[in-house]
Amino acid sequence: MIELKHLTKTFEDSTAVDGIDLRIETGEFFGLLGPNGAGKTTTVSMLSTLLLPTSGEIRIDGELLTRKRQDLKRKVSVITQEYSMRQDMDMDEIMEYQGRLYFIPVKEIRSRTEALFSFAGLTEHRRKTIRKLSGGMKRKLMVCRALLTKPHILLLDEPTAGMDALSRRQMWNLLRRLNEQGLTILLTTHYIEEAQSLCHRVALMHRGRLDDVDTPAHLIEKLGAFAVDELRPDGIHSRYFTGREEAIQHLSGLHGTCTLRDTTLEDVFVEHSGRHLT
Repeated sequence: MIELKHLTKTFEDSTAVDGIDLRIETGEFFGLLGPNGAGKTTTVSMLSTLLLPTSGEIRIDGELLTRKRQDLKRKVSVITQEYSMRQDMDMDEIMEYQGRLYFIPVKEIRSRTEALFSFAGLTEHRRKTIRKLSGGMKRKLMVCRALLTKPHILLLDEPTAGMDALSRRQMWNLLRRLNEQGLTILLTTHYIEEAQSLCHRVALMHRGRLDDVDTPAHLIEKLGAFAVDELRPDGIHSRYFTGREEAIQHLSGLHGTCTLRDTTLEDVFVEHSGRHLT
């Protein structure tokens, strides 16, 4: 379980994270959503102890997380947006290097690597150097590397950024399987469809604060389950309705190009961000 208690991070005269209170249950798949600058990456950086809070605290399974608590830090693995791997090393070398950093016996590193590569579908590519891997393979390898230490919590900061649609779906399947095995996952993403598909709950962030925390389905329900899009000279305008009949009635009174569809979490995100812009 992860608990953030009035977590705050300031940089000189700006506040990146502003008094967040949040509880993520053991085994939950949780998403942090928000525009650039909302505070998502800063929050993940504090959870990984890369950054220290200005005030407030983080607790893992009820115990205070600090840089000195190596036992708690080993429960957490993080996958960043950047490919942080040497380009001249192959997959096995990457895994052995990571294991040695954590003083894992070589025999265990190799058995764990075998199991993880099989799980991620990377076995046949293991002898390739990093520079020869596709973006999707690099991301999968980063997941394997993060799992080598058997963490309880996986932090994912934009894990599918730059991946093609097929590779992204393969990553989704991999993350689902990990979560089904009991791994707690915290995800930040700009792919809202990703959060809707994977996350049990999501938090909408803006300027370092949590505006709403709920399940994707409930957030959609609060906005309205059905959307009517109307194409106007200045762009597409959307209205949301609780019931289909109400949406159809509104649609019948419109002229020009109009469509009726199910509301998505992306609609919730756009409406949320738009309110703040206004």
